Amino acid sequence: MRILVTGASGLLGLNLALEAASAGHRVFGQSNRTRLATTEFEVLQADLLVPDAIPRLLEQTQPDWVIHCAALANVDACEDRPLLAQRINAEVPGALAHYVARGGARLLHISTDAVFDGQRGNYSEDDPPHPLSVYARTKLAGEQSVVKANPQAIIARVNLFGWSQSGKRSLAEFFVRNLMENVQVNGFTDVYFCPLLVNDLAHLLLKMLECELSGVYHVVSAECLSKYEFGVRLARQFGLNEALITPTTVTDSSLKAVRSLNLTLNTHKLSTALGATPPRISPAIERFYTLYQQGYPQKLARMSLPEA
Repeated sequence: MRILVTGASGLLGLNLALEAASAGHRVFGQSNRTRLATTEFEVLQADLLVPDAIPRLLEQTQPDWVIHCAALANVDACEDRPLLAQRINAEVPGALAHYVARGGARLLHISTDAVFDGQRGNYSEDDPPHPLSVYARTKLAGEQSVVKANPQAIIARVNLFGWSQSGKRSLAEFFVRNLMENVQVNGFTDVYFCPLLVNDLAHLLLKMLECELSGVYHVVSAECLSKYEFGVRLARQFGLNEALITPTTVTDSSLKAVRSLNLTLNTHKLSTALGATPPRISPAIERFYTLYQQGYPQKLARMSLPEA
């Protein structure tokens, strides 16, 4: 398949493009300012906010599948720049969905577990969202604009961790980097989530497209835990000092945006559609460590070029 991945320099986009290419697909990775040095997929520079950039990109790549990962994903940055967050997270997905539907390709749009308020957890796809932050509100608006323009699209609500180009994109990298430097960090005991290793997530997304699914799916781990426990498990896997992780609560933090506390999601719909349960966290952390041992973070770092 010819696959267009937007946001190909981001945590999900880059790993997804590499995993899809290794699976034999021809991959085109769109990036805005960040340039990538790789021969594993074709990198295309394009600002999706520029008028006509989207139809030009689709004409240039002629994709069978489009996976839209590009977003303004820094939650606190969205609070500072709500209009930009609205354009990138809500308006661009709708425009992309419109042009993809018109051209006949299949679209998979990446959304977030943060569309829920976290008051009770175990949310299914039928539960009404209630976003608390600018990021969450604009991502929900993006879902709605995609459904309106392209009802056959897949919307995947995700939470993920993994290795990134900068080494600073995921919570797992935050814990490992600081603990390796013997830096004390906080771990939230009151925030629960179900993160998938980005490499596992990539394969699930490709399988969803292969199975010609449509509609909203929760694509997260079958196991959930607190962010504090997540940090402790990482420390143990890497042989680092877990005592450096201070148990604390998000309500006592200085974070700007309101965070949802219980973002445990029900994955029954996905498991039924694919005939398999999503991976659990412990084997995912083991694979995250194996990738580290194999030099995967260094491989991603070597792809960095100065911004255009």
